[in-house]
Amino acid sequence: MNGSNHFDLPPSMRALEYSEARKFSIVEKSLPTIREHDVLIKVKASGICGTDLHIHDGEFGAQFPLVPGHETVGVVAAFGSKVQDFNIGDRVVADNSELCGHCHYCRRGKELFCENFIAHGVMVDGGFAEYASYPANRVFKFKNLSDVDATLLEPAACAAHGLDKIAPQMGSSVLLFGAGPTGLILAQLLRQNGGCHTVIAAPAGLKMELARSLNAADEFVELPRDAQAAATKMEELRSKNPYGFDIVVEATGNAKILENAIKFVTKGGKLVVYGVYGEDDRVSLPPNKIFKEEINLIGSFSQTYKFPAAINYLDGKRIHVSGIVNKTFKLEEWQDCLDAMKNKSVIKAALVFD
Repeated sequence: MNGSNHFDLPPSMRALEYSEARKFSIVEKSLPTIREHDVLIKVKASGICGTDLHIHDGEFGAQFPLVPGHETVGVVAAFGSKVQDFNIGDRVVADNSELCGHCHYCRRGKELFCENFIAHGVMVDGGFAEYASYPANRVFKFKNLSDVDATLLEPAACAAHGLDKIAPQMGSSVLLFGAGPTGLILAQLLRQNGGCHTVIAAPAGLKMELARSLNAADEFVELPRDAQAAATKMEELRSKNPYGFDIVVEATGNAKILENAIKFVTKGGKLVVYGVYGEDDRVSLPPNKIFKEEINLIGSFSQTYKFPAAINYLDGKRIHVSGIVNKTFKLEEWQDCLDAMKNKSVIKAALVFD
């Protein structure tokens, strides 16, 4: 490379690296290799989500040794010889996926199921480091968001994919279980794209307070944490909406809630499986109800090609995310971050590097 397409780069970088499940340390390692079509990002912030807890435990297809981090935001620090349309210092966000383009699914336009799918932060090194490298066609510029709020562009891209899968009709009624970060973004997208009455049902607490502050729904139903009291509240919700909802989204990752959610779907409606569940989770659903009432079961996992839409909505202030990331950590505070996520004392966290 010549001086026109890179900063003065250091010889090494600090990174959070797992040698195996649950074993991590702060290491000094070489900067990522930059291929001719790659962009090297000087990381400013990297978002943390529930998937990272699964990766910590060796789940979700994690391949070790690994630098996690799949919600990477920063500035362009260098780029390969065949990269165009980027300048050093551009503020960018990275799509963590690399697709082969030639397997059975890619050749049929189903790139999400690419048989040679590579996920940065899961299978190869990601953004829990001072520098991270991505293919240029997976790097996107943004302008207005803060670095921390921009870590929500990856979850928002997943929500935009979910919106495409749901394909809501105008005037739809929506019930969304859960008030987590990606659920709050999806609720806002649904509300702006066909949802005439959107209800968020979740336990009282920080997340529901945030949901209200973001104006993410038309109605908020606080579910008690006591099982019997919660069941009573759910029955009240069903009585108030005897015909059910056109769209019911299970965004908690709780299999029991998913089993119960189908009871709220109107005839001809849609049940959306949107949470991240344990590998061994199983549900029991009434097939005769699905058959007779023509209920559509929809799965929504990850995304492809939805970063531009996510940037349009978030960078353009159409979707509000301020306050979703409510705590930041440094690399050396990773154990504190894990503890905060496990005890649910944060809504969403991010690692920051400045």
